[in-house]
Amino acid sequence: MSAPLDSIETPAFVVDEAIALRNIRAFQDHCDKVGLKLRPHIKTHKLIRFAKAQIRAGANGITCQKIGEAEVMADGGLDDILITYNIVGPLKLARLRALAGRVSALAVTADSEAVVAGLSQAFALAARPLRVLVECDTGGKRCGVQTPAEALALALRISTAPGLRFGGLMTYPAAGLAGTATAFLTAAREALVRAGLDCPEVTSGGSPDMWTSNTGRVLTEYRAGTYIYNDRSLVQRGVCTWDDCAGQVLATVVSTPAPDRAVIDAGSKVLSSDLLGLADHGHVLGHPELRITALSEEHGVLAVDPARPLAIGQRLRIVPNHVCVVSNLFDRIWLATEDGGLEQVAVDARGRVT
Repeated sequence: MSAPLDSIETPAFVVDEAIALRNIRAFQDHCDKVGLKLRPHIKTHKLIRFAKAQIRAGANGITCQKIGEAEVMADGGLDDILITYNIVGPLKLARLRALAGRVSALAVTADSEAVVAGLSQAFALAARPLRVLVECDTGGKRCGVQTPAEALALALRISTAPGLRFGGLMTYPAAGLAGTATAFLTAAREALVRAGLDCPEVTSGGSPDMWTSNTGRVLTEYRAGTYIYNDRSLVQRGVCTWDDCAGQVLATVVSTPAPDRAVIDAGSKVLSSDLLGLADHGHVLGHPELRITALSEEHGVLAVDPARPLAIGQRLRIVPNHVCVVSNLFDRIWLATEDGGLEQVAVDARGRVT
């Protein structure tokens, strides 16, 4: 980052725009090469600015996790949205119905007859049907039907439900289980074909496995979010390098209470407490000897080599373990722009968790 970071009050989240745009281009090129449509997940950046950059690069639409995110993106002109979440309850269903009238293409996922029934009730009299994909649990052990047979049964239910249209299969496999996901989805699609049911999309995702993603003769679309910024967890997996990490937390040393300990002004309200299997709370660029050993709300505690002490007032750049959470912890972030300047921008969908 060439921007004058000394002018920023800490703690701050700083995004190098040139790196983010480079990451967008690189993964879009990969998807184009292997024949996958790309539908990036905006949960990482939550910015209309970057969602539009992803569309300009060639993405066929965006993914959101919550209606609130999708509403913000629709306000910003994004009009092809997939919400990969069960929409439950009359208040949310009313918002979903209103959102459908504002965009050209909207789809959601479901993993039970109860969710499908609610969607059907909300859209039974709609001018156009809502596209619904069956979510499949292919090893992630979160939401999703558990077998290809259950996927077929729910797809048949969607296909006959008033106001709905079956849109395909969706999964979010655990990292490293793309092969298991492919086998499940292939079996499910074959069952759909035998039943005479068209399966327009088969969509999977995950930044950890993005560079090995391909159609697998079944996938039509890939969803990834973290790739735009990258983070320590992806570096540890070999997905990217530190030079590909566009999002960094800028923090200041505020105390050196012992020779082997320092404290920064970035705690769990800045770095998040997510470990993602790692032993500590972030990587301090340029200081491989430092470890962020503990977080309280406003304090980050560093283990320091007494032979390389830190000074009060010293600034550190940290690549967080899980950058998606960090984006949602800031109302405004700093962009180190392509021309070497600094621009503070609001995080458009920050806090939109309903």
